[in-house]
Amino acid sequence: MGVFPRRRLAAVALVAATALLTTAGCGGDEPAEGGPVTLTVDVFGQMGYEELYKEYMAAHPDVKIVERGTGGNLDEYSPKLTQWLAAGKGAGDVVAIEEGLLVEYKANPQNFVNLLDHGAADLKGNFLDWKWNQGMTADGKQLIGLGTDVGGMAMCYRTDLFAKAGLPTERDAVSKLWPTWQEYVATGEKFKAANTGASFLDAATNIFNTIVLQTAGNAQGYHYYDTSNNLVVDSNPAVKQAWDITMDIIDSGLSGKYGSWSEEWVSAFKQAKFATVACPAWMTGVIEGHAGPAAKGKWDIAQVPGNGGNWGGSFLAVPKQSKHQAEAIELAKFLTSAKGQIGAFKAKGPLPSSPQALDDPAVVDSKNAYFSDAPVGKIFAAGAKSLKPVYMGPKNQAVRTEVENAVRTVELGQRDPGKGWTDAVNNAKKAAAK
Repeated sequence: MGVFPRRRLAAVALVAATALLTTAGCGGDEPAEGGPVTLTVDVFGQMGYEELYKEYMAAHPDVKIVERGTGGNLDEYSPKLTQWLAAGKGAGDVVAIEEGLLVEYKANPQNFVNLLDHGAADLKGNFLDWKWNQGMTADGKQLIGLGTDVGGMAMCYRTDLFAKAGLPTERDAVSKLWPTWQEYVATGEKFKAANTGASFLDAATNIFNTIVLQTAGNAQGYHYYDTSNNLVVDSNPAVKQAWDITMDIIDSGLSGKYGSWSEEWVSAFKQAKFATVACPAWMTGVIEGHAGPAAKGKWDIAQVPGNGGNWGGSFLAVPKQSKHQAEAIELAKFLTSAKGQIGAFKAKGPLPSSPQALDDPAVVDSKNAYFSDAPVGKIFAAGAKSLKPVYMGPKNQAVRTEVENAVRTVELGQRDPGKGWTDAVNNAKKAAAK
C-alpha cells in the first residue's frame, strides 16, 4: 500500500497496538524442533496480504507467516521500527517502509540486507523506473527495499449525501463539478448551504497534503526539500499555494475538522459525517474498512481537482537482524511481484508499482462493488505509468508533521492563517535541524 504519509491509514486500534508492543521481540523467532520457519512481517495500514500469505504458506509448508501492525498509524509504527533497528533486535523479518520515511532509513543502509546481493537486480523491470530508484541508496550500490504500491489520486464521495444536497451523483458529472480546486471549494459551498447535517470534507490536512503533492509533482518535483536536501518550505511556491487553497477551504467552513486517522475520524465514516475524502488508491480499502458494510454502494469515485497527483507508496525491506534472511527475501520478492501486487490491489486497493501488474486485465478491468462498481482500474491504473514522484528529503516526515500541525491549528480556530503559516515555517525549520 501501502500507507501512505504521515500516511496513517487507519485509526490506532488498541488491541493491535498492544500486540505490536508486546511482541516486539518476536521477529526472527527460531522454529520449534522440526517445525516451520516463522517469518514476522511488520506492516502499517491495509496492505492486502492476507490471502497472499495463505497462498505462499501452502506452497512453502516449511514457512509460517505472522503479520504485525498498528492498524496503520505511522506515528506509532516508525518510532518502534527505528528503535528495533538501532537495538539490533525486535524488528520483523520483512518490514514495510513508507516512501516519506524511506530516505531516513536509507541513511543507515547497514541495517538492511542489500537485495542486490540476492538476485534483485534481475527484478528491476518489474517496477516503474522511479519506484525502483527510490529503493536505492544514493550511491547506487544498495537496494534497501522492493516497491509495493504507488498512490494515484482521485476523490471519493458519498452519493447519498450529494443527492441530499441536490448535487449530481454520477461520477462523470461529479468530476465536472471541480476541474480546479477553486471549483471544488465552490461546490463545497453549495453543499454546505444545503444543510445536510454533514460537512463537505473530512480534514484539512488530507486536502493540504493532496494539493501540495499534486502541485509539486506537476512543477519542480519536490516540496519540503529540494533535490539538494535544502529545506525550502518557505520558498517553494508549491507549499504556499497548497497552504493558501487549504486556508480558503477552512475559511469557507467546509471541513469536518476531524483529526486524520483519529478515532473520531473513523467514527465519522460510519456516521456519514462528511461527503468527500481525498482518495489515493490505497484509501479505498481504508474507507471500506471504516464506513462498513452498511455504506456499500453509497460511495463512488470521481476525478481529483487539479491535475492528477501521487500520494503514498511503500517498500518491503529485510533487516539484517533477521535470523531467516534467505526466507524473508523470497517472501518479499513474492509479495512485491506482479502477482503479489495484483493480489493486494484486489484485496485492499493499493495501486501496483509493477508495469506488468498495471497492464494486467485483473487491474485494468477491475471494478469496486463497494464504490458503486466504480472502474477503479481505469480511474487509478490508466495514468499510473505517468505518475511523477515528489522528492522526499532527509527529515520529510518530521517537517510534514509540523506543517500539518500548523494547518490543524488554523482548522481548529487556534491560529489565523498568517500566524499558522509562520508557525509552519518556524517549526519545520526546528524539526529539520534536530
